[in-house]
Amino acid sequence: MAQPMVFGGHRRAEGVVIPFELYTELLPVIEDIEIAHLVRERAAAGGSGSLADVALGLGLDPDDYR
Repeated sequence: MAQPMVFGGHRRAEGVVIPFELYTELLPVIEDIEIAHLVRERAAAGGSGSLADVALGLGLDPDDYR
């Protein structure tokens, strides 16, 4: 596999080009990180509740979702 190529100026890394194979291996991890950011953002916004409360609010039986 090709090696990542790091570039920048004055001995300071500013970017990297990675082989496509490595990118495809990293993609699931990148997606998980993006999802984690969304979850944290939404959790910080408040307004969360239990699944039972959500089911009741939609007129559903919470026992169907245990």
